Amino acid sequence: MVYAAFVACCLIWGSTFLAIRIGNEAVPPVWAAAIRLVLAAAALSIIVRLTGARFPRGAAFRGAALFGFFNFGVNFVLLYIGENSIPSGIAAVLFATVPLSTSLIASGLHVEPLVPRKLLAAVVAVAGVATIFAGELGLAVPLGGLLTVLVAATSAALSGVLLKRAPRQPAIPANAVGAAVGAVVCLAASFALGEDHALPATTVAWAPILYLTVAGSLGAFVLFAWLIKVWSVTNASFIGVVAPIVAVILGAVVKQERPSPLALLGALIVIGAVVFGLWPSRASEPSLLSDTRERLAE
Repeated sequence: MVYAAFVACCLIWGSTFLAIRIGNEAVPPVWAAAIRLVLAAAALSIIVRLTGARFPRGAAFRGAALFGFFNFGVNFVLLYIGENSIPSGIAAVLFATVPLSTSLIASGLHVEPLVPRKLLAAVVAVAGVATIFAGELGLAVPLGGLLTVLVAATSAALSGVLLKRAPRQPAIPANAVGAAVGAVVCLAASFALGEDHALPATTVAWAPILYLTVAGSLGAFVLFAWLIKVWSVTNASFIGVVAPIVAVILGAVVKQERPSPLALLGALIVIGAVVFGLWPSRASEPSLLSDTRERLAE
């Protein structure tokens, strides 16, 4: 179940970068994110009621709300804006830094211990990101877009750690709260940016929003919330390594995006650093497997 959820998240999130890029061509970016989250919050809330589940309260509610603020709010606003100016494949590669950011943040907040080699991997990953910046700047890709997506990725990493630190709770109610909070943030940002708030008028405009709502918000994010409760949050964030590969392939096939050779080199450095930093050591495997079995049994 754990690995099936992991693979599903990799495939879905690898495709969402392209869906966002396509959607930005028809609907103002942050407004599109807000519509997606309003639909997701409504659908998830209906599921909660129909299944007899309960919405989180107290510390669990705060954890879900913070997850929504940083992941569905800050992350979505910056990612949707950033993808207006940079290729979807490069945006996904920048999100490959999420596992390393997660491991550092989790250690700083005393959620999970930091493995020393992850520090070395983090330094190498930063060098890889710098290489991507250099390659894309050579193709006149705005530095602001690259930095915007990198901050979005860091916000996403923080959100996962905050949800992991909160009391354990069912994934669907937690995501219902998170989507509602994120919708408020995106709506506020959309109005602050002066975007047009007309509803999409064509099937082409609605298609990416509906796909992102169903596959992303109702699918991958619910699976991810479940994963970080039954697994290590750092291991769950390893999804960020695989998703860029899917995104780069889809971007090249569908949108004919052609990253620069230097950017591809930087992508390989980032992915290699993350794989090195997060590959489980022999000593950690027994305890990880034992912990996963216990959580699944619960």
